[in-house]
Amino acid sequence: MSEHKVTALVTGASAGLGAEFCRQLAPLCDVIIGVARRREKLEVLASELAGSVEMHCLEADLSAVEGVAATLEAIRQKGPVDYLINNAGFGTVGHFDQLPINGHREMLNLHIDACITLCRAAIPFMRELGGGQIINVSSLGVFVPGGGMAVYGATKAFLNYYSQALQAELAGSGIEVQALCPGFTHTEFHNSMLVDGFDHTQIPDQMWMNAEAVVAASLAAMGNGQVLVVPGEYNLGVAKTSLQKQVDDL
Repeated sequence: MSEHKVTALVTGASAGLGAEFCRQLAPLCDVIIGVARRREKLEVLASELAGSVEMHCLEADLSAVEGVAATLEAIRQKGPVDYLINNAGFGTVGHFDQLPINGHREMLNLHIDACITLCRAAIPFMRELGGGQIINVSSLGVFVPGGGMAVYGATKAFLNYYSQALQAELAGSGIEVQALCPGFTHTEFHNSMLVDGFDHTQIPDQMWMNAEAVVAASLAAMGNGQVLVVPGEYNLGVAKTSLQKQVDDL
């Protein structure tokens, strides 16, 4: 029987937090399976990491059934995975009834269906390995509900509850689950939202972080029993204040 290679699967790996997870996981892994729609960017990242980890590039759209199926096959062929990073996602800005329903449904497929499907595939193998790490990328926005991102926020709220409940179910298995709740991060994520009116200049500088710091905070929190992780002291304060207000309003 061949020796197990420590393996990570990272979705949305072509840029931003996904690419940074690949970089910071490279010293911890033998193999990384990077999944994204833009193969050329995955290949550039694979070249960057070639000296430190074996990276497989999978071009797949996880909002589509075919993309999820291809990723499940990659787990079967290249896995089992020790790290599962469910990072793929996108945001929109606008009132629910003024945005196309197909975009809302695509977001549900990507943020929720793809996430739980990959978790369901990975967890039995992690049990056999005696442990594993699952990180579901959520959002600070979960704690600060407001207009303009109704479906986005709701999908991330699902990830928080799901991650907490899943960790409770997996207690004692050696498998750790985290819902990472970053605030505004300097990545490509907001580029697609600019045409819808997103104005980054309206966001206080204290709320912005870089991808390196967000991922470092996420990985540093693994192993301490913390499921909900809000990187950055300012962002953590925002989350706590908002939660307290919601409790006071009950």
